[in-house]
Amino acid sequence: MSAAASVSTGVVAGLSTNYELRCRECHKSWGNQPRSICDDCFSPLEVFYDYDAVRGGFTRERISTRAANMWRYAELLPLPPNYQPSLPVGFTPLLRAPQLAARLGAENLFIKNDAVCLPTLSFKDRVVAVALAQARSFGFDTVACSSTGNLANSVAAQAARNGFKAWIFIPADLEPAKILGTQVFGAKLVRIAGSYDQVNRLCSQIADERRWGFVNVNLRPYYAEGSKTVGFEIAEQLGWRLPDNVVVPMAGGSLITKIKKAFDELVQLGLVEAKPVKFFGAQASGCSPISTAVKAGNADIEPQKPATLARSLAIGNPADGYYAIKTINKSGGWAEDVSDPEMIEAIQLLAQTEGIFTETAGGVTTGCARKLYEQGRIAPQETTVLCITGNGLKTTDVLAGEYEAEEPIRPRIAEFETFWQRTLDTSDFSKTVEA
Repeated sequence: MSAAASVSTGVVAGLSTNYELRCRECHKSWGNQPRSICDDCFSPLEVFYDYDAVRGGFTRERISTRAANMWRYAELLPLPPNYQPSLPVGFTPLLRAPQLAARLGAENLFIKNDAVCLPTLSFKDRVVAVALAQARSFGFDTVACSSTGNLANSVAAQAARNGFKAWIFIPADLEPAKILGTQVFGAKLVRIAGSYDQVNRLCSQIADERRWGFVNVNLRPYYAEGSKTVGFEIAEQLGWRLPDNVVVPMAGGSLITKIKKAFDELVQLGLVEAKPVKFFGAQASGCSPISTAVKAGNADIEPQKPATLARSLAIGNPADGYYAIKTINKSGGWAEDVSDPEMIEAIQLLAQTEGIFTETAGGVTTGCARKLYEQGRIAPQETTVLCITGNGLKTTDVLAGEYEAEEPIRPRIAEFETFWQRTLDTSDFSKTVEA
């Protein structure tokens, strides 16, 4: 398998399909087709690669000549022959977080900031980009998804960009900004009076009836591979080294498993040295089926009814929960969860220390990281990466009432001096000024 990517456009050329779907459990091959479940054992399917075919052309040197987007890792993505991406998705910043580190008692802390990912400001842009590549290959003219918000935005935007019709199914109580951020792209939006798990079951039924490409149903194995690019980028941006720890928000549980797969592939192909990496999962206390299982020492998930403001993580019966637990436990990591007030405080903490405005999932990640440091599960000197997966402009409703609007003053220096003196009397502002 070989590929060359233009530095200017990131176009992928010359790809051959040295990948196929196989069952995760019985390992039966299913070739390449829009399906996600093995008919023999009813286990999920996953993309497997011919690593011997990849090895010769996938080197640090060759990757470094390519455009700064996720397509620089094309050999390890399930892309059709001669695929030409239409958007430079991915390669988001990996930032040192010294001020947040000081507040958490850490020394070597990084933020992987997908709050600025193109085109819709979340890591879901990565998975949708790969899913739609296969949707075109399989001949679909309509794409669809069940979503807690970010996926809805991304499918709608990328469908418009690539000339697909789009149908989006969401729980009716989704954040207004995410609803608007789907409708603006012209997608057909279907609001369901029920939980995400109920929405997802409906989509599975529709996928059996209509020839549509559901990115997280019949295209799910391909879609999930897009998450690996978060792991590829972390390793490359650390100077082709693996971190000691990664803290990842968990909804369906796929992202944490795919970052692990990315690290394993880089080791197997000789791009990074092997080392232990601990994986830590983060959930909201009001919907924490994975963290509850990890804490109880259980290998299986007990579904929960979501009751949290972190709607992007509100999946009570996560599809990849079993594999997320396995990834966490095998690595020696842990899972934590935070309440809604803790999540909101963590959103503010990240914004006020590092200038990153994250949505609720990022607040969950930051809040859980604080607990993990307090518990001593992450050592201060270790290299730790927090995955921030979405932008705070999508969930501004959770901050309603947190900030009071000041009365306006007239444009007079005397009035400003009075205002200045009054604000100095507030302890928080005074501390800021003194610092």
